[in-house]
Amino acid sequence: MGSVELLRVLGNKYNAEILDATHEPKSAQELSDELGIPIATSYRRIEELTEANLLKLTGREFSNEGRRTKVYRRDIDSVAITFRSDGLEVSLEERPEVENSLVNVWRDLKDTQ
Repeated sequence: MGSVELLRVLGNKYNAEILDATHEPKSAQELSDELGIPIATSYRRIEELTEANLLKLTGREFSNEGRRTKVYRRDIDSVAITFRSDGLEVSLEERPEVENSLVNVWRDLKDTQ
């Protein structure tokens, strides 16, 4: 994905808030409730962020109602935008795989309590 397109995705309403909130895995419903986003919009933004490789499906967890729901976590730690004479550049710092594995371990431990 090009820098301009990536910047457009990041600039869409709610996308930055969703990325900020998904430092740990969350479902569309959790994001909707936490951020005050309509649920349909939450699903659309999750799809957009996933297609841009900014958000990642990390698995399925049981909701409070006992249903298995998909949970998502951001796949980046930071975004840098550089304006240059030949155009702009957007660079992403991906989350280290070790940290990703630790998130899964902590989530599993939390679920057993």
